[in-house]
Amino acid sequence: MKFSKLSQLVLVSSLGLVVASLLTACQLVTVDYVFVASSSGSGVGSAGQIQAFAVDSQSGALRQGQATVSSGGINPVSLAVTGNYYHLYAANAGSNSVVHFAIATNGVLTAKDSITLGAPPVAVAVNAASKYLYVISGTTSATLTEYPLDTQGVIGSPVAQQTLTVPGYSGDTIVSTGVDVLANNNEVYVSAYDKSAYNPGGTVTSAANPGWVFAFAVGSGGVLTPTINSPYKAGVKPSSLTSDPVNRFVYVTDFASNQLIGYSVQADGSLNFLVNGPFKTGNQPDGVVVDPRGLYVYVPNGLDSTMTSYAISLPTGTPSAIVNVSSSLVNATDSQPVAIAIEPALGRFIYTVNHLGNSISGFRLNPDNGAVSDNQASPYPCGANPTAIVIVPHGNHSVQSVTP
Repeated sequence: MKFSKLSQLVLVSSLGLVVASLLTACQLVTVDYVFVASSSGSGVGSAGQIQAFAVDSQSGALRQGQATVSSGGINPVSLAVTGNYYHLYAANAGSNSVVHFAIATNGVLTAKDSITLGAPPVAVAVNAASKYLYVISGTTSATLTEYPLDTQGVIGSPVAQQTLTVPGYSGDTIVSTGVDVLANNNEVYVSAYDKSAYNPGGTVTSAANPGWVFAFAVGSGGVLTPTINSPYKAGVKPSSLTSDPVNRFVYVTDFASNQLIGYSVQADGSLNFLVNGPFKTGNQPDGVVVDPRGLYVYVPNGLDSTMTSYAISLPTGTPSAIVNVSSSLVNATDSQPVAIAIEPALGRFIYTVNHLGNSISGFRLNPDNGAVSDNQASPYPCGANPTAIVIVPHGNHSVQSVTP
């Protein structure tokens, strides 16, 4: 049987449309850029670097993004982005510096200005209004410093500073571990431990409680005022902290006691323990994140090389362990996860940076129940001894969030 020319044209056109649709379905669509801080080599004085990865919208798989850039110093330990996702800040402990980068729409980082500190930075955070940068620094005397940011993300001179001390134990050595700002910009929280009271392998010289959360209300012009009864007890060695997107709860990991401590946030920013906590984690939890919808909490456990998932009871803030697709309460990561982030564009993919694995582990989040499963081709290689991760949405993808 012979086709007419018209029939042949129709057939060719139809086949072309089928092939085009298949190619479109397989096309990689970037929904977020992932930035990871690590060392460019294994040496002690090796320069720090920030690598960029692109998140595939369908699988959550990571692929190399724009060119790797210098972190602007040695031993980067923390990253933070502004609420509008236009600027990134890298804290370099080995250089006592914080470096500001502009984030282009294609994920390119461009170094701008920087500040030099009097002591090594430990962690950084930026408020949702993109107005203030918070830096905790010091290995023997912990200090919280608040820097103003202009509309171009440039870091100004400090407008407020607080030295962290435990009442009644002013001579103790306080070591800070994390900093978090409420989504409404009204409070700043810092996790820290008293090394004079908790010093494995060393001398203990203080009877103070070892673990603490310091809380500060942010007033007009950035004035920082301790909230009533601050600081608040936080186990033995709090290692990280985060808050939910509607300013109701704060969660802190206790590295030494293998637990997650929860607090309810009061109207004045002060904290009360959740009545049925603390909550069991894996061994040596070192990172915590709440999903953008405020429904789930995820904790990487450094010694176990696992991640624990929890569902949040919205009336009480209580986290309950989630059974995952593998019928387990945990998911395996690569070696020693130390930081964690959830991508904001879809709110469906989770990533841990693995300090000893020199890698990033990726997971898919089921928004209906919070259970997670491994991403395609995970883990993904990165630089030496990664320490920090931040994620920004790409293009016009909506950000999954709960409006505070």
